[in-house]
Amino acid sequence: MSGQGSGGNVLAAICSFFIPGLGQLVQGRILPAILFFVAWAISGGLTLLLIGWVMLPIVYIWCIIDAAKFKGSD
Repeated sequence: MSGQGSGGNVLAAICSFFIPGLGQLVQGRILPAILFFVAWAISGGLTLLLIGWVMLPIVYIWCIIDAAKFKGSD
């Protein structure tokens, strides 16, 4: 049983801390991994237009929380 707070989710959250989307990839969720990484990359690129300074931390923290709270199918 791997629910919220399980060792797998902690590992996934740590992975997402270093590279957004990596935690979702570790959990086997390919599409969310790609979407989080792309959103993070776009937000990083938008820092040049100043809007990224707001979006980047939101996407980054959302990615970590998503990995930590994921509940797989039983």
